[in-house]
Order: sequence, then C-alpha cells, then structure tokens
Amino acid sequence: MGVHCTKQSVGIIVGALAYNVIHDDRKYMRRVLMIKIAIVEDEAMYAKQLEEFLHQYEAENREAFDITIYSDGDQIVNKYKSQFDIILMDVEMKFMDGMSAAKEIRKMDREVVIIFITNMAQYAIKGYAVDALDYVLKPVSYFAFSQRLNRAIERMKNREAKVIMVNIKGGMVRINIANIYYIESQGHTLILHTILGDYETTGKMKEMDEKLSGMNFCRGNKGYLINLQHVDRIEDSCAVVKGEKLVLSRARKKGFMEALTRYWGEVIK
Repeated sequence: MGVHCTKQSVGIIVGALAYNVIHDDRKYMRRVLMIKIAIVEDEAMYAKQLEEFLHQYEAENREAFDITIYSDGDQIVNKYKSQFDIILMDVEMKFMDGMSAAKEIRKMDREVVIIFITNMAQYAIKGYAVDALDYVLKPVSYFAFSQRLNRAIERMKNREAKVIMVNIKGGMVRINIANIYYIESQGHTLILHTILGDYETTGKMKEMDEKLSGMNFCRGNKGYLINLQHVDRIEDSCAVVKGEKLVLSRARKKGFMEALTRYWGEVIK
C-alpha cells in the first residue's frame, strides 16, 4: 500500500527544474533553468571548493544554480524531499557515509543525478548499485569536475519525462509520469498505481485529470484515469493494463477508444 499525502499535494514540473530570470552580459533578459544542487561534504575546504567550481561553471556556461550545502549524509537524508536535481556526494563522512545516504535517497527519489566525490576509485564500482552517474577523485580539478557536471546537466535536460511531486508523511516523492499505470479514485482518496508501487493522496479525480491533460491519460470510467502508454489491449469492454482489467463505462468507452486509437497511431508512426 502507498502512503497518505496532504490535499493539493501534487504539482507538475519538468525535470524537477524551476525557472528563473537573469541578466546576461548583453543586457537583455533571458529565461534559464534554475538547477537545484546539493553538496554533501564534511570537509569545509572541499565544500567551499565545490561551491566555487559551481559558481565558475555558472559564469562560463550561463547556467543558474541554487546550491545547498550539507556537512554529513544524515543531514540530507533526514531533510530529503526530492528537492534536488543533482547531488555532489562525498563518500567518507562521520555519521552517515555517502553510499548509505545515496541508498536512502534512492528509496525516495529515482530521478536525482548523483555524483560521488571520493579519494578512492574503487567506490566508483559500488556507485552502480545506487545508479550514480559518475565520480570525481580528490583532489578535485576544475576540468574533471566540469566534465562530470556537463554529463549530469545533459542527462537532466535530455530527460523529457515530466514528473509529479507528491507530498507524503515526513517528506515528498517524485513520480515519473511515464511510470504511472493508472490513477484510481476511492472517495476523496486518489491512488497512483505506478511501476515502483502505489501512492495515496487526497484530492479530486477532476483536478488530477486537468493536471495530466495532454499527457496521454484518459478516463476509462468515473473511478479510473488510465495512462494510454500502458494499455496492452481492450478485452471484454475493459482496458488491460499490465494484466489488470479496468472496466470502461458505457458513457466513456467511445471517447476512450478514440483517444487510444489516436495514441497508438502516433506511436506507430
């Protein structure tokens, strides 16, 4: 079963990025993506160096970073709400090491890009277990750091998938919209059935339908909002989604079939 969330807890963002407006050197305004980055480093010298490298990268590449610094793995884990796009994670720390912190973060957030900062290259292999993008060896050079950051930002910006942020008890979960099978309404409770499990929130299906408008979701009946991407077939007036039959109501069946036909036609093209 999923976890309970607060009302109006779901919002849609692209790649977990917020927009900000800045001036460039030509004196005109342009919109850039504000990238949220966490530095998790127990040595103040290295934390300061990484922050300076990020500011240098901003200036050279016209990026905008929102930087938060933590001095230990337990600090970011205890306050984690899927709020970051990139995490620069030291491996060896006093209270909670970087690998343990990354494992805990992955339970809440599958999308954030993690780069390890370490003294030992062998940690790079362990990084695969938590889907780390890369690692940087200490002492950190700006060139090596900027190359890894390039990769991190490229992965993030090329990630076309939209996500929804759902507040949960004690935190927040980020759900890739493509990973949602369907959304079920039970009274004032919405259940998001996803690849990673079920999540519960309070709200109205009509509001959720509006939030996901244009993202290939369609109402099968009053109680189901179905992701057309995961419909395997139509059988006995039901949409079969990952082996589960979701009944199509008489009132909504025609509209659902038309939407599904359009979607399948676009996919085949």
